[in-house]
Amino acid sequence: MLLASHYNYWIVIALMMIGLYMVIAQGNLVKKIIGLNIFQTSVFIFYISVGKVDGGGAPILTEGETLYSNPLPHVLILTAIVVGIATTALALALTIRIKRAYGSIEERDIQAAEDLQERTATQPQTQSPAGKEQ
Repeated sequence: MLLASHYNYWIVIALMMIGLYMVIAQGNLVKKIIGLNIFQTSVFIFYISVGKVDGGGAPILTEGETLYSNPLPHVLILTAIVVGIATTALALALTIRIKRAYGSIEERDIQAAEDLQERTATQPQTQSPAGKEQ
């Protein structure tokens, strides 16, 4: 029964593992961004779960209320959500730029294009007998 009473922590663990797996196992940059968002959501749920006090009310002075919940974790999560949205938008914008530059958003293809570009940049230029570069 103890395990069932802490179901929110099991959800947090499952979401963290799903997000971490997507970041590590996927080669597609958009899927990696989605994995980071899932991981981030699990952290939000964890902080909100920890910040809730059983039987606690809003921290407003009223008669008969002696147990209060701390509003700070909830406020911090609202800020983190806004920062997360901005970070996701930036990551997606960078993904669009990478797609335009390399023609793919697959990690393997981008690395292959980088390796090819590096090899061609380090190869010495050969001179033809007429003195023109080939």
